Amino acid sequence: MPIPPMKTPTAAEIRELFQRFFEEHGHRRVASSSLVPQNDPTLLFTNAGMVQFKDVFTGRERRDYSRATTAQKCVRAGGKHNDLENVGFTARHHTFFEMMGNFSFGDYFKRDAIAWAWELVTSPAWLGIAKDRLAATVFAGEGTLPWDEEAFELWKAQGVPVERIHKLGAKDNFWAMGDTGPCGPCSELHYFQGNDVPCAEEKAGRKCQGVACDCDRWLEIWNLVFMQFERGQDGGLTPLPKPSIDTGAGLERLASVAQGKRSNYDTDLFRSIIQAVEKLSDKRYDAASDDGVSMRVIADHARATTFLVGDGVLPSNEGRGYVLRRIMRRAIRHGKRLGLEKPFLAAVCGAVIDEMGAAYPETRENRAFIEKVAQQEEESFRRTLDKGLAILEGEMRKLVPDATYDGKPATPAPGRARPIIDGKVAFQLYDTFGFPLDLTRVIAAERGFDVDEQGFDRHMAEQRARSEWKGSGEQGVDDLHKQIAGELGEVKFLGYELPAARAQVKAILANGARVARAGKGDKVEIVTDATPFYGESGGQVGDVGHITGAGLEIRVDDAQRPVPGLVTHVGEVLRGEVAVGDAVELAVDDRRRDLVRANHSATHLLQFALREVLGEHVKQAGSVVAPDYLRFDFSHFQPVTEEELAAVERRVNELVRENAETETAVLKLEEARHAGAMMIFGEKYGDVVRVVRIGPSKELCGGTHVRRSGDIAFFKIGSEESIASGVRRLVAYTGARAVEVQQREAEELRRAAALLKAGALEVSQKIEQTQRRVKDLERALEEARSKAAAAQSGDLAAQAKDVGGAKVLAARVEGDGKALRELADKLRDRLGKGVVALGAEQDGKAILLVAVTRDLTARLKAGDLVKEAAKLVGGSGGGKPDMAQAGGSDPAGLEKALDKVVELAARALA
Repeated sequence: MPIPPMKTPTAAEIRELFQRFFEEHGHRRVASSSLVPQNDPTLLFTNAGMVQFKDVFTGRERRDYSRATTAQKCVRAGGKHNDLENVGFTARHHTFFEMMGNFSFGDYFKRDAIAWAWELVTSPAWLGIAKDRLAATVFAGEGTLPWDEEAFELWKAQGVPVERIHKLGAKDNFWAMGDTGPCGPCSELHYFQGNDVPCAEEKAGRKCQGVACDCDRWLEIWNLVFMQFERGQDGGLTPLPKPSIDTGAGLERLASVAQGKRSNYDTDLFRSIIQAVEKLSDKRYDAASDDGVSMRVIADHARATTFLVGDGVLPSNEGRGYVLRRIMRRAIRHGKRLGLEKPFLAAVCGAVIDEMGAAYPETRENRAFIEKVAQQEEESFRRTLDKGLAILEGEMRKLVPDATYDGKPATPAPGRARPIIDGKVAFQLYDTFGFPLDLTRVIAAERGFDVDEQGFDRHMAEQRARSEWKGSGEQGVDDLHKQIAGELGEVKFLGYELPAARAQVKAILANGARVARAGKGDKVEIVTDATPFYGESGGQVGDVGHITGAGLEIRVDDAQRPVPGLVTHVGEVLRGEVAVGDAVELAVDDRRRDLVRANHSATHLLQFALREVLGEHVKQAGSVVAPDYLRFDFSHFQPVTEEELAAVERRVNELVRENAETETAVLKLEEARHAGAMMIFGEKYGDVVRVVRIGPSKELCGGTHVRRSGDIAFFKIGSEESIASGVRRLVAYTGARAVEVQQREAEELRRAAALLKAGALEVSQKIEQTQRRVKDLERALEEARSKAAAAQSGDLAAQAKDVGGAKVLAARVEGDGKALRELADKLRDRLGKGVVALGAEQDGKAILLVAVTRDLTARLKAGDLVKEAAKLVGGSGGGKPDMAQAGGSDPAGLEKALDKVVELAARALA
């Protein structure tokens, strides 16, 4: 039954109503996929509802439903889908938004899609939007593409007046997945907001273009895509045998219309978030003011930050992380404009979670981590923000002396170009102070300046691509595996219970091609209808073993899972021949599997212990579970101390000794979530999941595990390090391998103790004593050197020559660069007015140092002198006008180099 009519529905009610409507029309409600696309390395972020269904539309993936509805998390803030710089200045632009949609995979088509859209939008039982304020668009036809007369007639049949069914061209009303592949016409629903909404066309003296205009008088609220053609390589269109439907309706726009608001930011989706900013800033929201712009920016960017971090994206200087950093730092800068001098972003992210946590429970589960990341990034940026702004202010004042931050933009005189910020300064702001180029550009533009972006690019060519998505570096899933998976369906996994099983060969790949049979010596991938082999996934390596049959033996070197549900056995035919349809025996190397099991279960206990010792912000960020070691990447923002590592190791071994039984259960995703099972960042889970419980640890996991925690035997941490901002890496060992590592460390300790002539428990004390003794000796040596240098300086000063009223001294001495600098300082003080040149040889290399008293630097500079002299020792150098140093590969030229300094000094002083 429909939901009872609501006069002014909340956004949460609209989200639920939309999905409920389509559930009642036979659609499967599918959870939003991650903002990090799965199996699509070319896409920066999920930016539309159809992304998670792309392979279903193309036939490469099969699902057990042909109708779906979703509320999809989306981000557009990079590449060609980039709304970042418009956010805050318009009523509609967002980095994060929700796309409502209904989808048909070869099931219903235009008639039902149009009828249901009209019913949902206009029926008083559902959204109840006034029909007389709605208009529809259809494809007008273009070139060889026919106009969509069918959609026109279907809208007319719903009662839409002909004069409000508009024909638009391919730019607005034709969709294509790519240059080739599925494509088709679109049809849109638009809502009329009123003629009082400003229109740029009218301001320019032209006529408003209605539904085709870029103004907001007519607001697009729903787009229906009719996938009905296949475009070939020649550009020709072939009707699809099973046309499909892909629709998208932005929740923010639907909410603004249903709630009678002109701006998305005035809906309840943003109200509580903006109120949080009001409270933090002690200012009232005024939509028309500069402060209003900043509040909108912060509200939007806090939403993007919350959901991106919640899906496992961390701020960094490349790829997705760099886009997130740009979003966060733009928000922080607008907070500063509001007068927020203390970190605020974490608190605003908390308001986002309060608003949206019911619909997206993963944000609640990851609250501590999301707020920690926001706090850390803001504290880091604030440490350099003021310094960076001061540099930018100084540069602008050089160009326009009266330019100020709070004043009006520096407007150039008529006929004169806008002043330009040097690209070198923009690069310095990026490289030293963490200012993304677009942030510098925005600040400059606000004050009437441009930025020399070509100059910026020259200084930072290797980093230039960081703000543009070039692919994730992940291996794309090849079409052949997708095709096989689509044909055969899911391979049944038997490995939880059995190390060996009988199955039928369903597909064979050899040398990258699908074949009917393969023989001895062929490198193959074998697909069977069932398998005990675990295909590599979730960090766990694939199993190895053998496939046998009548006269057949295949060595399996790896088991892979190239697409969900498909397991391929990768190896070589050692004996006989294998053909599609053959019955075969599959046997896993169970001894190796046992080692993998122990490491996988230990990984679960390790995550539990890390969260217990370090805090609940710890989240898995990656893992490798191999037979000989485990590697666990996790979120944490400072090095783990030795004491913390010891506590973690102790806790894991306590859990091992408890010998808890491993329990598994297959639950619905929501049941598992409510049971408190840990989930992995960005992982795409189905409606039904497997929960693995080992003592107090409870995680969603499809991998293989020990029967009891005691089977792990012993756990030993090998190393801990940083691998990225906010991400640490632990390597650890279990069982016999852990004992081996422990014994090796004990042997090293015994050897160190013997060398120090101390007991094993006295080694650190003995080393500390030795370090103190070394420091005392170094101090005594330094004092002796200083005395020797003082004595040497007196002797050398007497060798100085009078040249043009100044002293010039050149000498070859002993020592390193530091010793030469100290000696030169003393000699310069003794000479009073003059030039000192010293040369030395160290480790087969030449060292040159030139010092000039400050009163002579206007006539000759140390850097110029040492640069010329360095050429004679095969090197180069430079420095300040009063002191400069050089090195070279040819110490035999030192005497000539020193003579060169004297010659140049004499010439300058004559």
